[in-house]
Amino acid sequence: MSTGALATADVVLTLAPQHPAAHGVLRLALTVEGDRVVTADPAVGYMHRGAEKLFEARDFRQILVLANRHDWLSAFGSELGVVLAVERMLGIEVPERAVWLRTALAELNRVLSHLMFLAGAAASLEPGSPGAAAMSAREVILSLMEELSGGRIHFMFNQVGGLKDDLPDGWLSRTRDGIGSVRATAEGPLAALVRRDEAFRQAGRGVAVLSAADATAYGVSGPVARASGLDLDLRRDDPYLGYAKLPDGILRVVTRSEGDALARYECLLDQIEVSLDLVSHCLDVLADTPPGPVNVRLPNVVRTPEGETYAATENPLGINGYYLVSRGDRTPWRLKLRTASFNNVQALSVALPGTHLRDLTTAVASYFYVVGDIDK
Repeated sequence: MSTGALATADVVLTLAPQHPAAHGVLRLALTVEGDRVVTADPAVGYMHRGAEKLFEARDFRQILVLANRHDWLSAFGSELGVVLAVERMLGIEVPERAVWLRTALAELNRVLSHLMFLAGAAASLEPGSPGAAAMSAREVILSLMEELSGGRIHFMFNQVGGLKDDLPDGWLSRTRDGIGSVRATAEGPLAALVRRDEAFRQAGRGVAVLSAADATAYGVSGPVARASGLDLDLRRDDPYLGYAKLPDGILRVVTRSEGDALARYECLLDQIEVSLDLVSHCLDVLADTPPGPVNVRLPNVVRTPEGETYAATENPLGINGYYLVSRGDRTPWRLKLRTASFNNVQALSVALPGTHLRDLTTAVASYFYVVGDIDK
């Protein structure tokens, strides 16, 4: 086409799996005119490992080692959704102590995930202090999770019927100190970056805007959807674990209306503070809970009754769903995953057109996905 005296033509570019600006092995097929994106087509499948099919060949204890790996930034949350589906089918009520400990760990895992995305955003704009502070805060939580579970990334701490072990002596006190340190980071260098650094704010303002209507149409959830004005959070709307028993005012659903990259990062930062408040409340409840079991004793071979069930959790990146179908065996007949990252990435096709090439990395990174969570 022609723009005045300057003749231009559309160019097809591939932001490929190997491109250093790509977050993981995701391919974006882009049509570009000048320095703006005209169309964007997310191409997934480069990391497909067939986890859903592998579930069918492993029993209900073994599938957890696969379930916690598709979103490697939220291993605990991914384990949790599977065990909740199996426990629902078995009709198991886990001990109260396990309910509150699961809630605390799910929120700690949420903070871990959000800190990683904020660290990446900080490093891309300003190498040094804010990104390093976010990673140091992650180390504080990872050390607490490792002390409890023995793992730093793939915790393998959930099991059908509850949790593997009770708390080590002094863990509650060390966790209080730890979340205080993380809160200082969130309210200090990260808040200075996201809320007051004009260079950071300008880099994300108006970039890759996603409307509430498009977020709804593409099934987007989590902080990406809430940054577009969707007031949606399963912890409040369809509560599970201890979320149904929280006092008013502790669980706050953070939203924005702008729907741009800056709004998405603002939601992440605000949600960290909400999650730390939730952890603090869970620690108070655990401190007042009498000692007792953290799991239900089950047979060596767990068999679910014939039937089907669906469990959904508010994972750090959005809503994860677990559709379990059983034929009465010790393995699932079918276990279908609905992962938040898949929908978040599909929305790039409507959010990226009109984006300047210089803003492309910021735009894509602000859609908060893990590639294994897309491909499964």
